[in-house]
Formats: sequence, C-alpha cells, structure tokens
Amino acid sequence: MAQIQHTTATKSFKHLELHQRGMIAAYHDQGLSTRQIGDKIGCSHSTVSRELRRGTVKQRNSDLTERNQYFPDVGQRVYEENRSQCGPRFKVILVSDFLNHAQKMILEMKWSPDAIVGEYKINQKTKDLPCICTNTLYRYIDIGILDSVKNIDLLQKAGRKPRKQRCRMNKRILGESIENRPPEISGRETFGHWEIDTVIGKQSEGQSLLTLLERKSRAFLIRLLPEHTSERVNEALSALQDTSGHHFPQVFQTITADNGSEFYGLDEQLKALSSKAFFCHPYSSWEKGGNEKHNSLIRRFFPKGTSFADLASEDVARIQNWCNNLPRKILGYRTPSQVFKIESLAIA
Repeated sequence: MAQIQHTTATKSFKHLELHQRGMIAAYHDQGLSTRQIGDKIGCSHSTVSRELRRGTVKQRNSDLTERNQYFPDVGQRVYEENRSQCGPRFKVILVSDFLNHAQKMILEMKWSPDAIVGEYKINQKTKDLPCICTNTLYRYIDIGILDSVKNIDLLQKAGRKPRKQRCRMNKRILGESIENRPPEISGRETFGHWEIDTVIGKQSEGQSLLTLLERKSRAFLIRLLPEHTSERVNEALSALQDTSGHHFPQVFQTITADNGSEFYGLDEQLKALSSKAFFCHPYSSWEKGGNEKHNSLIRRFFPKGTSFADLASEDVARIQNWCNNLPRKILGYRTPSQVFKIESLAIA
C-alpha cells in the first residue's frame, strides 16, 4: 500500500540556470523590481537581488562616466567559481607537519595510524598543533596523500571467526585451572599478573623465544631460549627472579600459561618463588589472548618459518623495546613502559 502521510521535506529551491539569468537581465533592463522579476521566473526576490549583485560590473561610458551593468555570463561564471569551492576542504597543508611525522613513524617505527594520532595528541610538544583523526589518516593513505606510505605498509587487518569454548578431555592439565583465577586478574584491575608463551622458528632449529605479557600495563618481555624445553623456561624464570630480587613476588604475582610441554614444572617453580601459576583450558590458548596478540607483533619481524639459529640477544632486545614504546589506545596512548614504571614504583 502506498504511503500517503509522510514528513519528508521537499527542497523548495533550485539554482539559477543561464537562461534564467538572461531573463533577469532583460526584465532588469525593463525597469522591473526584484520582486516582479522573481514572480516572473519563479524564484524568490532575494535570489534575484543576490544574482544582480553577483553579475553586476562597472562599465565606462564614452563620456568617461561609469554605470553598473548586469551581465548573465558574468553571473554564471561567478556562480561556477563559487560552486567549485563548496564542500569540505582537505586539511593537507594545515597538517603537513603531522603528515610528515606520520609517514616517518609508519615507515621507520612501524607504528599504526591510531598509535601515531593518539600519541601526537597527548605529547606535550605537539598536542596543540594541527592534527587529523585516525579515520582521516587512513583515508589519506587510501587516496595517496602520503606519497611513500601505502596500505601494504600498515598492520594487517585480520578477520576472526568467533571461537566456541570447548574442552577436550584427552589433553594434559599441568596445574590449577584458569577458572580459579580471581576476577580482578581477568578484569586487568591489578598489577603483577602475567601471561606466558613461546615463539618458535624453524622446527629443525633449537632456539626459541619466551614471551611474557603483564596484563594491566601490557609490558612485554622477550627472552631467547637455547632450546624449546621446560628446563630452559625454568632457567629464564630463575634469571628474572635474580633481576627482580625480593620484588619478584609482587611484580610476578601470577603467570597464566597454556598446557604446552615447555611449561611442565612451571607450577612447582613459581610456588618456590612465592608466585602462582594458572593454566588455560586445553586447546584454548585464546584465554591468554593478550600474549598471543603480542606474539603476532614479533611475527612482523620474524615471519613463520624464519630461522632463529643466528638470532642474537640484541635483536630480541630491539623488538622488546619497540613493543614497549608503542603508544596504546587502551592505555590512553601512553606506552607500556610508562605504565609499567608507574606501577613498579607503587610497589617499590
């Protein structure tokens, strides 16, 4: 059934066309008022008045006196020039300094557009300077405003399917379940709770990476392991205990791991260090998703299949430093290093 009642307002105006401007010139030469001209061509008298101002130019007579004369082609030309300036303007010139900064941070520091915009707005040196939003920066990259930056230079946008929680019974459980972890840890409300995992290179190579993520500050630790075994993991944790000293139980209150064989004995070792371990459900490593996400940052530097045989501690430290100095939206565009330092001082 057709809808008769509606509230949509119909536009009641139209832009003048060239032939209407010719009619205005003719009627104006006849001495008609703007209201009379408007009635004849079907528009408002104020439209006629504005058009006369727009298309009127001074003409000099043969006796050197001057008169004002309206010309339809002049009115049309001025109208087209004004229309070409309509619509929102690019702020490219206004934000050229920011765009140069963004281009440098994307290509050299591998920052995401959102991290660049967020840090720029809170940085004491740049917060009052002209800037654009994250969406606009992405759009500028799409249309080629940033000459050297293409979409291929940005972080990949991964599409993820929702996972169904399941628990397979034929999988070993290495310690206390994550179900017993206190709610404040899951909510990232307190400091000192970590997630642990490993990153491996070629299957035939011995070296691997041990990664730990502090849940609240997103501080990220990477340690190079000579072998992908539980003994090497325990040695790395002992080294962390030596570095942290008597603050280890406060800084590493809990560590959440999956049920990989490399974490065999983790529960007992942490108890000896006055800490505690929790373990994800079998086949549910997504329950420590923060650590998994940071592992994907490592894969930007070392894609799957890359050999770790020649990997040096300096390379690992460089990647760790990059991750910890990347501004995060979830931290108010502060870096994990900044937040971790604040939280550490609170327990010192």
